[in-house]
Formats: sequence, C-alpha cells, structure tokens
Amino acid sequence: MINKTMSIGEIIQIFPDSVEIMMSHGLHCVGCHVASWESLEEGCRGHGMDDDKIETLVEEINNKCGK
Repeated sequence: MINKTMSIGEIIQIFPDSVEIMMSHGLHCVGCHVASWESLEEGCRGHGMDDDKIETLVEEINNKCGK
C-alpha cells in the first residue's frame, strides 16, 4: 500500500502501473528529476490538487496496484 508521504520515485518503483494513474490525474512529473525525492503529496500540491483529489489518487493507485 502506498501513501501520500512516499516519494513519487518510490511509488513508481513499487508499482510501475501507478505512472499511468498519476498521469491521468494530471501529475506529469513522474519523469522529472525531483520525482526521486518529492513526496506524492508535494507533487500533487505543486499541480494544484487539494486534499480530496490527493486522497482519490492514493486510493486509485492502491486499488489498482496494491492487489
């Protein structure tokens, strides 16, 4: 299971399919150099996402990739 405090790079390493989900939510920084240390929450906030959108993204990744 992933959470919003994990780095984007860590999430991608654990669940490569999460890239598609992140990009579908407008989080296109998955290939950016900061993805290796920036948390999912930090990346989402940088793209203007609120708490509800971030929680929806985390839930969607966990539902698809965490099985």
